[in-house]
Amino acid sequence: MPPPSLKYRIVHAVQQRALNPPVRFLLGHGLPAPGYVLLETTGRRTGRPRRTPVGDGRVGDVLWIVAEHGERAAYVRNIRADPHVRVRLRDGWHEGVATVLLEDDARRRQRWLARRRPATALNALVVRLMGTALTTVRVDLAADPVSAAR
Repeated sequence: MPPPSLKYRIVHAVQQRALNPPVRFLLGHGLPAPGYVLLETTGRRTGRPRRTPVGDGRVGDVLWIVAEHGERAAYVRNIRADPHVRVRLRDGWHEGVATVLLEDDARRRQRWLARRRPATALNALVVRLMGTALTTVRVDLAADPVSAAR
């Protein structure tokens, strides 16, 4: 991968230190954070659970995510190493299998999502403004919630 751009370094630092921690806390404790869900991947190096707030692009039994930084996003690299994920939705944790869709038009996907889930429009705008390499991730979810223990 080429060296990260200045935009990526600034956005990544703000997200990691200011934006993600409170959203992760709320979602991790079952409290609402409108427009977001919690994605849990398995760390590709450590094997430990890694939780990341992502936009709530659930349509039926599929969660659509537009990763702002594409392959630079740790959760995208974790998915490549192990596609089995869990997602914290309003009704609890759901298991799923994630697929990174490099050929998908992420901007078009966001417009499609905004028509089906108007609450995602603000998140989509932020992702487009802050993103450096938009990439679509599809998560096929199990229909029934699972226990929180992993």
